[in-house]
Order: sequence, then structure tokens, then C-alpha cells
Amino acid sequence: MADINITAGNDHVTGRIALGLMYKGSAYCGWQSQKSGVPSVQAELEAAISRVANHTVEVVCAGRTDKAVHASYQIVHFDTTSVRTARSWVFGCNANLPSDISVSWVQPVSDEFHARFSAFNRRYNYVIFNHPIRPAHFYDEMTWCHYALDESLMHRAAQCLVGEHDFTSFRAVGCQSKSPFRHIDHVRVNRFGNILVLDIQGNAFLHHMVRNIAGVLMSIGAGRNPVEWCAEVLAAKDRTKADVTAQPYGLFLTDVGYPDQYDLPPSGGAPSLIQAMLAMSDSNKVDWDVISPADMWDIARQGNNK
Repeated sequence: MADINITAGNDHVTGRIALGLMYKGSAYCGWQSQKSGVPSVQAELEAAISRVANHTVEVVCAGRTDKAVHASYQIVHFDTTSVRTARSWVFGCNANLPSDISVSWVQPVSDEFHARFSAFNRRYNYVIFNHPIRPAHFYDEMTWCHYALDESLMHRAAQCLVGEHDFTSFRAVGCQSKSPFRHIDHVRVNRFGNILVLDIQGNAFLHHMVRNIAGVLMSIGAGRNPVEWCAEVLAAKDRTKADVTAQPYGLFLTDVGYPDQYDLPPSGGAPSLIQAMLAMSDSNKVDWDVISPADMWDIARQGNNK
């Protein structure tokens, strides 16, 4: 893997350039630029790069995220005739970007590299705040679920999705993909106190696919449907058989896989908040029963009984 320190160094970079990007999607209509001029991540990034390059630049990304969806490892490529140091590209772009978008690194790549078509997998994390009281912090970076969820049931249900399947039941009605078939490498659901993390990786994803999967799994976790229901929804190949689409707030693009020949800097695998939770979990020093007592849900139950 490439040394991340080099990617913001003093080596001159020009031609086709790969760029690592992270952003908070709350204020944007999504990744893609719109003719109406509404704020988008793509428009902000292209404007910033164009200022540094001193010519108009168009970018291509690994995966177009929807409105209010975030990324900790979005990959972009662009072409330029301007010669700048890697440091100048990174810090120059960031000086011209809003605070909720940040370039992590840049690296020269060969002309055949394509941010979208060279990628062989994508990884997403869906973060759920599971508590009867709505959060005041990170409320637009987590999806709030006010009813108790059983993460073990969600994890068991999700295993039927691993492998190659027709995901028609999990695609948006307006999805433009020619094929509903996708290959899922893994799906995991873990709890860290009041926070659940759905971790899913596949070769590609249909429009709203991750959010639709999250909606089905949350219904199962809440006990409204049995574990087997996820497999039944998948087999139905009918979007109307699934549950509602989960909200976008907790969804993060966290990794994109490329052949080793491009030697891109690795992803941390998750946003910093999730990395901290994983580290805490590995330490085995956290008593989640103290942080999330079992009687916490009495608040919600009492409200439902009225």
C-alpha cells in the first residue's frame, strides 16, 4: 500500500489524479451536480479543484451518494495539465472547500484508472442510535430508532443476502441500473452500547439498496417480522414486499476496493466515530449493561401503554 504521508508531500503531480475525499452529506442534495444549482458535493469539489488547477476540472467518483448520505472514503479521479505538488493539491483544495468536505490525499494514476469502473467493491456502514430519547449530538450522522432492536436477530437475518442475488426487492422504484443482480461479500450487525452498526460490502449497490436492507433488518430487530422474512423479501423480487426505506442520515461510504496495481492509500474502514467504538469493543473493558441498562426501555413502554 502507498505511504499516506507521501500523498500530501512535495512531489509534483499532474495528468490523471486519484483523490481521496470525506464529507458530511447533510447540507447537500447528494453527490451529483444538478442543473438547478442546488448544493452538491461534486459541484463544491469541482469548483475547488478548478481554482487550484486554474482551469475547469470535471471529476468522476466511485459511487454517487444520495441526499444527506456521508462518506469517509470516496474516491475521485480527474485529469489536469497543471503541475502542482501533492501538498498544494490537498491543502489548496481544502482551503477552497466548505468545512464539511475535506480532501484526504491525492496520487497520480495511470490513464486507464477509473474511479468507478476500476473499483471491484464498495463498503458501507449504516449507523443507528437505538434509544427511546432522540439524540442531541450527531443527530444527522446517525439514524434514530426509538424502539428496542435485537442486533443478533438482525445479523442472523442478513446472512441470506451474502452471495450473488437478484436484489429487485431492495432497489428503489426509480433505480436506473440495467441489472438487479449484485454480489454481497459480507453483512454484519454489531452493537456498541446504544449504537448499532450495519457493515455491508459488495461489488456494487443499487439505488437505495443499503437503506432498504436496513429498513427490513430494523423491522426484524424490533420483532415485527421473523428472521426468515428477510429471505422471503429477497426471494419475492418485489419492492412492495419490503419495509420502508430507512433514513439516509446514518449511511456512510467507508471503503472502495481497487486492484493492487494502483497502490492507493488504504481506507480506515469507517468514520472516526465508528473506529473509536470498534477500539472500545476490542478492549473488552466496557460494561455495556451499565451504559445501557435493561430498564432504559421502560420509558418507551410506558409511553406506548398510554
